[in-house]
Amino acid sequence: VTINTTSHIFKIHFLQQFQFLFSWACVALQVMDEVQRLNEDPAVHAVLLALPLSILSRRLLNTIKPEKDVDGLSDLNVGRMISGDLSEGFLSPVVGAVMELLARYDGPLAGKRVVLLGLEGPLKAIFQSLLEREGVEVSASQWNPDALQKQVCYAGWVSCGPACLTRERCWAISCLNVDLLPQNVVKSFARWAEQQRYRPWTLRPLKLQPLSPVPSDVEISRAQVPKPIWQLAEEVGLLPQELEAYGRSKAKVGLALLARLRHQPNGKYVLVAGITPTPLGEGKSTVTIGLVQALSAHLKLNSFACLRQPSQGPTFGVKGGAAGGGYAQVIPMEEFNLHLTGDIHAITAANNLVAAAVDARILHEATQSDKSVMERLLSLVSNRNLIVLLFNLSSQRLGINKSDPGALTPEEVSSFVRLDIDPAKVTWQRVIDTNDRFLRKVTIGQAPTEKGHSRQTQFDIAVASEIMAILALADGLADMKARLGRMVVGSSRSGQPVTADDLGVTGALAVLMKDAVKPTLMQSLEGTPVFVHAGPFANIAHGNSSILADRLALKLVGEEGYVVTEAGFGADIGMEKFFNVKCRASGLRPDVVVLVATVRALKMHGGGPSVTAGLPLPREYTEENLKLVSEGCSNLKKQIEIAHLFGVPVVVALNIFKTDTQAEIDLVCRVAQASGAEAAVPCHHWARGGRGSVDLARAVKEAAAWENGFRFLYSLQTPIAEKIRTIAQKVYGADDIELSPEAQAKIDYYNQQGYDTLPICMAKTHLSLSHIPDKKGVPTGFILPIRDIRASIGAGFIYPLVGTMSTMPGLPTRPCFYDVDLDPATEEISGLF
Repeated sequence: VTINTTSHIFKIHFLQQFQFLFSWACVALQVMDEVQRLNEDPAVHAVLLALPLSILSRRLLNTIKPEKDVDGLSDLNVGRMISGDLSEGFLSPVVGAVMELLARYDGPLAGKRVVLLGLEGPLKAIFQSLLEREGVEVSASQWNPDALQKQVCYAGWVSCGPACLTRERCWAISCLNVDLLPQNVVKSFARWAEQQRYRPWTLRPLKLQPLSPVPSDVEISRAQVPKPIWQLAEEVGLLPQELEAYGRSKAKVGLALLARLRHQPNGKYVLVAGITPTPLGEGKSTVTIGLVQALSAHLKLNSFACLRQPSQGPTFGVKGGAAGGGYAQVIPMEEFNLHLTGDIHAITAANNLVAAAVDARILHEATQSDKSVMERLLSLVSNRNLIVLLFNLSSQRLGINKSDPGALTPEEVSSFVRLDIDPAKVTWQRVIDTNDRFLRKVTIGQAPTEKGHSRQTQFDIAVASEIMAILALADGLADMKARLGRMVVGSSRSGQPVTADDLGVTGALAVLMKDAVKPTLMQSLEGTPVFVHAGPFANIAHGNSSILADRLALKLVGEEGYVVTEAGFGADIGMEKFFNVKCRASGLRPDVVVLVATVRALKMHGGGPSVTAGLPLPREYTEENLKLVSEGCSNLKKQIEIAHLFGVPVVVALNIFKTDTQAEIDLVCRVAQASGAEAAVPCHHWARGGRGSVDLARAVKEAAAWENGFRFLYSLQTPIAEKIRTIAQKVYGADDIELSPEAQAKIDYYNQQGYDTLPICMAKTHLSLSHIPDKKGVPTGFILPIRDIRASIGAGFIYPLVGTMSTMPGLPTRPCFYDVDLDPATEEISGLF
C-alpha cells in the first residue's frame, strides 16, 4: 500500500486497484487512521508513506507497524539498522541504493572520509552507522557554502569545489531505489508467510515453589503472577491477530488458526477419565493440569490442557470450582471459576430467547387472525430472512412452491403463519446457571396480559441446555448456526417437530453465540497453556470440553506434542460419551486414557461409610484400611474394562492424599496393572506441581506411542432401544433395560422422524454404575429403568433419562457460598476452591 499526495488529494493504491480519497484539511489524522487500519489488515504486507515533509512527522512514521514499514524509517527499524540487526527490520531503499553505488564506484570504502550533506533525522543516523561499520570516517554538513567547502576539502573526495553527484549517479540511485523497494515488500510478505507456518514453541515456564503445609487453592493462585496472555500466546505460536484479549490473563482465540495450520499434523490426544467418584470429586481436573505441567515445564514437550468452563451451580453448591487444586490449577482461579469470558451467560441468553419465542408464538397465534399474524410477520422481518423462512416452511413443511406472499391462498396463508405448537408438547425449557430446586416445576403465563395462556414448565441448569452441547460439538461458526437452526423446541398439534428455524430465531441465536464459539486461552500455575471452552455436565449432557478447543490445541502442539482433555465424572459416564458422541462428531481418535483413582473413593466402593460434602470424613478414610481398598478396587477394574471396550490403552493415575499410606498406594498400583492398565502411577501434583507428575507424564508418553485399535461401542444403524441396552449391559453391568410407556412412545416418534440413527447420551447418576446412587462398587443383577427419552437434534444425540435423574440440581443444607467472601478494600476473593 502506498500513501501519497497529489495537489490537495492523496490516494491509497492497492494491488486490487482500490482507492480512498481524502480532503487536504484532515489529511494528517486520516492518514494516521488509515495506517492503523492497514496495520491490522492481514492482507496488507507493506505500507509506504510518500508524503510532503509538512505531513510526514515522526509520529506518523511510527504509526506503521515495523514489520510493514518497507521504507525502514520508523524508530524501531532505524534502531535495528544502527544496532546491526538486519534479521527483522528493513533497510531504507534510498540508503541501500546509495550504499550500493558507493561500493560499486568508490569502494573499497575503508579508510575514506565522507561528508553527509543536508541530512537529518533517521536517514543521517542510518548512513552514519552503516558507513562507520565499513571503516569510513564520517562528518556532516548543512548546505552552508563555507562549512561545505571546509568539509569537502577535509574529506578529500574532490580536489576543489563542492561535492556533487553526477546526473548518471542520481539516475542510478533512483533506479536502485525503485528496485529495492519491491524487494522489501517481497521480504515483508515472505516473513509473513513464514509466520503462518507452524513455529516451534518458546515456552518459558513459571517457577513454582511449593509450601508445606499446602495453602488454600485461592492463596496459591494469588501468590503466582501469571504471564501476560499475549506473551503466552506468542510462546505457543499464536499470531497477534488470532488473539482477542479479555484483560491481562485470558483471551479468546480466533478459529482462523485452523485454516492457517490445516497442513500441520495433530499431536497426541490424551483423555483423562476417572473411577466412580465420591460427592467430593477425585481430582480429574487436578490430574489434567498436573500432567500438562509435567509434560511442558519438566519434560519440555509441547502440551495443552483442554478443560470445561465450570458452572456456577457446583461452584456455589457442593463440589466447588473446577480449576484443579493445590499446585496444579488454572490461574487466576477466581476468573476461571466465575464469569470467565461470559460464554455461559451467552448460552443462557440464547436459550431463554428461544423459550420466550415459543410462548410468544403460541400466544399470538391464539389471539390473532391469520391476516393479522401475516401482516406482522412480513413487516418485522427483512426480505432475506423472509425468503429463508418461506423456503423452510414451504419446502420442508408445507409443500408450497411460491416465493410471493401475495400469491398464497387463504389455506396456504394459514399454514404459513401458524406453527400450531401444542403447549403440552413443548420440550424447550428455560435455564439459569444456579442450583435452584424450586424451579424444577413452575407455572408460567399467569399475568392477565397473557390472557389465560398458562402452562407448566421447568428450569434446567444452564449447562444442560442443548445450546451448550452444540457449542461443545460444533466444528465452526457455520456448523454451530446450522445446528442451532435444527434444534427441536416441541411439536405441533399434528405431531410435526417445530425447530428454531421455524421460529425465525436462528440468526439472533448465532449473533448471541458468535464470540462464545471461540475457546478461551488461560494458563496453569507453571505457565503452561490451557484452553477453557464449553461446560456440559456429564451426568446430564455429554460432559466434555469443545471439539474446537481440542482441534486448535492439536494443531498448536505439533506432531510430537500432547493435548490432554478431561471427561466428566466416571469413565462409565464422561468417557463413554467422549468416545460414542464426541469422537463421532469430531473424527478425532484418542491415543491413551488416563484413569484417575483415589484411595478415598476405593474405600467408599469397598463398603466404607457414606461421604457427605461439608462433613468431616469418617476415620475409615483417614486411617489405613487395606480391606476396604482391596474390595473397592472392583470399581477400578470395571472402569479399566470399560476403556478396553473401545480399544484404548489405559494408564492409571492414583491421585495421592496426605492420609494415604504406602501400603494402600502399592496395593492399588498392583491391582491396576494386574487388571490390564499399561501403568499405574502415584501422582503428587497437588503438593508438588508438575514435578509431582513427571512419572505419570513419562508413562503417558510411552503408552501414547503405541498403536491402538480404537472402536465404537455400537453402530449408529442399531435401533435406539438396542443402543441403550448395549450401554446398559456392557458399560453399567445391567441385566437389561426397562422402557416406560412414555419412553417407548418417544422411540416410536423418533423412528418416524428419522432420528433413530443418532448416538445415545445417557442422563444418569454419576455416583454409581447403576441408576441408584447408593449402590457402590460394581452393582449386578439390576434392570436399568428408562423413564423418558428426549432428543437434542441440533446437538445430534438422543438422551434417555435414567431413573429419577434431574436436570436441575438443588442446594444442600450448607452450600459452598457460605465460605465465599470479598474484601472491599483489596477486592480479594476468599473461600473459592
